[in-house]
Amino acid sequence: MIEYTVEQLIRNHEKAFKPEAAEGVDAVIQYKLIGDEGGDWIITIKDGKCNVAEGEAESPTMTLSADAQDFSDVLLGKANGMKYFMEGKIKLAGDLNLAMKLTDFFKMGG
Repeated sequence: MIEYTVEQLIRNHEKAFKPEAAEGVDAVIQYKLIGDEGGDWIITIKDGKCNVAEGEAESPTMTLSADAQDFSDVLLGKANGMKYFMEGKIKLAGDLNLAMKLTDFFKMGG
């Protein structure tokens, strides 16, 4: 099985993006990841495009905070994001409706 770094998984958002699923969405999503391979990432969805950048957004539509490895497991389909949210492993702030739709915007998994 191929192992991916958290950075590779996040950068892959651009390729895995499904513009038809995000029609009309204009959002800035902040990932705040801690632990090994942690970091701050900005995912911008606008005009049918997805852009990934390192750093912190001034006023994100939604912020997701998690341990980088836990988040990696969710992106790879090894863990259920909703379950991790309920357990407090993933914390969300801002537009929670957007958070619910987020997984529909991307083709995830190996």
